[in-house]
Amino acid sequence: MRGDRAARRLALQSLRPPPLLLLLLLSRAGALHPDELFPYGQSRGDQLLQEGDDESSAPVKLASPLRFYEAQFSYLYVGTNGIISTQDFPRETQYVDDDFPTDFPAIAPFLADIDTSRGRGQVLYREDTSLAVLGLAARYVRAGFPRPAAYFTPTHAFVATWEQVGAYEEASSRVPPSGELNTFQAVLASDESDTYALFLYPANGLQFFGTRPKESYNVQLELPARVGFCRGEIDDLKREGPYFSLTSTEQSVKNLYQQSNLGVPGVWAFHIGSSSPLDSIRPAAVGDLTKAHPSPPPEQSFGPTAAPGSDYTEDNLDYYDENEGEVEYLPSEPEDAWDDHSRIDVSFQPKAEPRPLGVFTYNAAGKETCEHHHGQCSRHAFCTDYATGFCCHCQSRFYGNGKHCLPEGAPHRVNGKVSGHLRVGHTPVHFEDVDLHAYIVGNDGRAYTAISHVPQPAAQALLPLTPIGGLFGWLFALQKPGWENGFSFTGATFTHDMEVTFYPGEETVRITQTAEGLDPENYLSIKTNIQGQVPYIPANFTVHIAPYKEIYHYLDLAVTSTSSRDYSLTLGAINQTRSYRIYQNITYEACRHAPRHPAVPTTQQLNVDRVFALYTDEERVLRFAVTSQIGPVEGDSDPIRVNPCYDGRHTCDTRARCHPGAGVDYTCECVSGYQGDGRSCVDVNECATGFHRCGPNSVCINLPGSYRCECRSGYEFADDRHTCILLTPPPNPCEDGSHSCAPAGQARCIYHGGGTFSCACLPGYTGNGHQCSDVDECSENRCHPSATCYNAPGSFSCRCHPGYHGDGLQCTPDPSSGLKPCEQQQRHAQAQHTSTGSRLHIPQCDEQGRFLPLQCHGMTGFCWCVDPDGREVPGTRTPPGSMPPRCGPPEPTQRPRTVCERWRENLLEHYGGTPRDDQYVPQCDDLGHFIPLQCHGTSDFCWCVDKDGREVQGTRSQPGTTPACIPTVAPPTVRPVPRPDVTPPSVGTFLLYAQGQQIGHLPLNGTRLQKDMAKTLLSLHGSIVVGIDYDCRERMVYWTDVAGRTISRASLEPGAEPETIINSGLISPEGLAIDHFRRTMYWTDSGLDKIERARLDGSERQALFHTDLVNPRAIAVDPIQGNLYWTDWNREAPKIETSSLEGENRRILVNKDIGLPNGLTFDPFSKLLCWADAGTKKLECTLPDGTGRRIIQNNLNYPFSIVSYADHFYHTDWRRDGVISVNRDSGQFADEYLPEQRSHLYGITAVYPYCPTGRK
Repeated sequence: MRGDRAARRLALQSLRPPPLLLLLLLSRAGALHPDELFPYGQSRGDQLLQEGDDESSAPVKLASPLRFYEAQFSYLYVGTNGIISTQDFPRETQYVDDDFPTDFPAIAPFLADIDTSRGRGQVLYREDTSLAVLGLAARYVRAGFPRPAAYFTPTHAFVATWEQVGAYEEASSRVPPSGELNTFQAVLASDESDTYALFLYPANGLQFFGTRPKESYNVQLELPARVGFCRGEIDDLKREGPYFSLTSTEQSVKNLYQQSNLGVPGVWAFHIGSSSPLDSIRPAAVGDLTKAHPSPPPEQSFGPTAAPGSDYTEDNLDYYDENEGEVEYLPSEPEDAWDDHSRIDVSFQPKAEPRPLGVFTYNAAGKETCEHHHGQCSRHAFCTDYATGFCCHCQSRFYGNGKHCLPEGAPHRVNGKVSGHLRVGHTPVHFEDVDLHAYIVGNDGRAYTAISHVPQPAAQALLPLTPIGGLFGWLFALQKPGWENGFSFTGATFTHDMEVTFYPGEETVRITQTAEGLDPENYLSIKTNIQGQVPYIPANFTVHIAPYKEIYHYLDLAVTSTSSRDYSLTLGAINQTRSYRIYQNITYEACRHAPRHPAVPTTQQLNVDRVFALYTDEERVLRFAVTSQIGPVEGDSDPIRVNPCYDGRHTCDTRARCHPGAGVDYTCECVSGYQGDGRSCVDVNECATGFHRCGPNSVCINLPGSYRCECRSGYEFADDRHTCILLTPPPNPCEDGSHSCAPAGQARCIYHGGGTFSCACLPGYTGNGHQCSDVDECSENRCHPSATCYNAPGSFSCRCHPGYHGDGLQCTPDPSSGLKPCEQQQRHAQAQHTSTGSRLHIPQCDEQGRFLPLQCHGMTGFCWCVDPDGREVPGTRTPPGSMPPRCGPPEPTQRPRTVCERWRENLLEHYGGTPRDDQYVPQCDDLGHFIPLQCHGTSDFCWCVDKDGREVQGTRSQPGTTPACIPTVAPPTVRPVPRPDVTPPSVGTFLLYAQGQQIGHLPLNGTRLQKDMAKTLLSLHGSIVVGIDYDCRERMVYWTDVAGRTISRASLEPGAEPETIINSGLISPEGLAIDHFRRTMYWTDSGLDKIERARLDGSERQALFHTDLVNPRAIAVDPIQGNLYWTDWNREAPKIETSSLEGENRRILVNKDIGLPNGLTFDPFSKLLCWADAGTKKLECTLPDGTGRRIIQNNLNYPFSIVSYADHFYHTDWRRDGVISVNRDSGQFADEYLPEQRSHLYGITAVYPYCPTGRK
């Protein structure tokens, strides 16, 4: 029975193992089994949602109102698309493909375009008051919220289950439905005052992670599922309500069943409603499911955080993909303070160390020894083996935890980033990745911290929070004899959590500082995140904080501190005193194999003698300074006669160590890497003096107080990190013959580096390169009709018939014979038939010696039509016994299809042949003209249109009323200039963007978007415009159309007509690039997996690449240097490639750390190649040779296309349905334009009033 296994699991967990064992068990918890979901099924009283693509349940009347955010609701609705709401859903097109927030209340365990038609799964739901369900929900909630929910006893639970449901797919008789099906569950547990949500994702329950938008047409895009909560619009002004988002990338969706915020992978808990003020969703902490009964409410203090450690053995990683990077965990504190619009990405961050939240342990199953693992120690440490493993210890004159060691007495530096999501008073303020720098004078305990570019309201309000910089005071505090500062315990990887409550307003802010190790120059790297509410401090007020003392308690792998501080705000004669209480919790890694040193104190006191906080508008820099000493709690030692080495009163150089003597005497000694008398120390250049350990084939680089070794090109470090050994080049299968290509005479092997290769058949052969077969060119009629074709392996030859001369590809009659071409071919065929018995066709000629339009083979019975030169007309051949084709001059044909008819056919094809009642289909008369009255489906919403199908403003009616529409008159014989659907652009620089059936025009003022002047440049009914580019020489815009499968262009001059230049041989043309120098265009076709080029008039068309392409999309050209670039978002191996404009020297430029490279642009001014990635959410740039790669912005939504202009990037975004601008230098979002008509935007390009210049 479902649920029994879960009950058994919780019953077994009533045994309480020791705390350390508990932490290890939680970090290795198995994934949730499907049997461990809450019980469900119609036998349990579940109601079954009607199957379909966009179904909604009838309102479920709750026995007791449920709280969501601050409001109460008595009804719930369950939707097919993985969502629960307190009101009925709008049409899915209004929310299913959009990002949070929604404009209606939403509880979304897996919001995507789900379809249960044709028996693909079921959606079940019920309200439940059984003790088994309520008890299971209570255990989960108490585990995730041990303080606020210690006594939580739900009275009602609402259970919704999506079992084996599938993603929406367009119906096709050729492709069977996908076998990827998802199972997940949402449980809402509530009592009279609080509501908690549980989301459950069993192992193997998520087999697809997103769905394709219905309006993406032939463009292959998949939007990741959204998981989270949204309050919806909160008043009549339709203001955006608070929301909480848990996912934004495909990887973050995958991690839903692999991770957890309460200790069981696949189970997530959230506090979503309360009778007390709750203006934001609170996620659970990593919980403890072993507690059989709630404990009395604990005191408000921080203890060691129960969470997995950061150094995993293979046993820890059972359910992780080893190729997907390391895990970035959610904050694990019980009561995080989130702002109204919270986002957490449950995602793997490649090349980022995991956040250390708890136990650091070595693998004790197979004992690790120094012999094989000493490389984990700092180069200033020694390694010692113990009974259960090894540990690292810093050498004399260095301090740290052994893995990270710093020289005693030397200055230290800290670099990092700070992000904040704050409410200053009642004003939300956000900032991302601003710079933090700190400088510490190690021999007197001074720590200076500077944070730049914090918005003024937030910076002013953060002035009292000196603990942000005070962390570095504790880390590197001046040590009294027998006492140790923080770095001696933590090393360079730890997490510092603070919760600060201000009085009298009781505003609460949470600060998390995560140390991520030492960089090559021994600078500490740290990330700081600030979330919550702080009191508003008016401008020009200064903040004063008196010296203070803090008591730190040292537990196993954690340090805690609780204290209160007063601060004063002054401006002239105004002096206000306020206070705050601060709880601090520091968790770190430590080696458990060495015996604990008995002299390590469990309690120490930090004395902060000088405190300084300042912010200036001119610099936009927030500064903190503290001077700190660490020592015994007052009363434990005699405070009289303190040696200057211990209170910082000495006169040693900042790069010297102070050695205390008798009484107040002391001596100074320069630290390692410096020389002098101790009162003045200068750097030792180890590289120049030879006092270094860099081996042969390496380069010594001097650093302040140290040096580092770097290997020369073609070499890499050996295990000792000093000796450089020759890099062994990867084997080249094309040279050593280990490739699997067809024989050399049939195929060629193409080496791509790194041991990879591809195969391509030679001209005259066809196949995949591994197997190639001869192409019979003779069957393709390569030779002239008056020539005989001779096929050969890989080639063919042509020979003109007697009476003709030429090379066989072109044959002309010999004028001396006096015969017409048909007569000469007839005579030749008759001669062949008589002499050799050939089955060659004998042409039929008329009395004038011309080819008869209808030709039939006298022996086979096949018939076909020919042109005046005797060439077969393709598609006219008929088999024996059937009606011969009708040949000769074409009969009058039907009139060409009109715009109305083409648009109608395209939409009907997109709707699958049968539109829904709410889908619009143009109505045309017998002549193909738009009927003046148009209506939306079968509804009563109608409007009038002009002869071009455009809505006449002010005619849209409400149900029950039909507008009076005037029939359109016959179009004038002279078309007005300019065309009514073309608005000539203004002079200057502007952006052109593709939006479905139109091309939009967005002017720029400098680099700013002139949104009030945006307009439609060109309306193209029935088209879906994707790729777009501009020819600056002839002022022509070019575009690809995936609905019409064409490439077209139009001049920007008034009165210009669109012109189709490529209308065959295309399936899904997407990316487009114009070379204005060479008058050439290049495009990608993701349906044919091909890259082609042609002249700008469509002539001289040529396929450049048709192998090793899976999903080619964006393409860019550098006309000056003659380079071509394109992206391939193959999910298995995404890449960016380059070649010459002739298709030579093809090579991979980027294939590491990319996901879905949708947009690509080459900036002719900065010479940078840049791309927007919808998978990694990053905007990155590199030099044309692939070097110098750097991240411009790492928090994009869902970019599609990108273009650069001046120092800004402009990209279209499928989440925002708009144009977003990003500053290239700062990486900050600068502006956005959201068109009034909300639909997806595709390609974008910049139009200059001149052509970019340069030299080849």
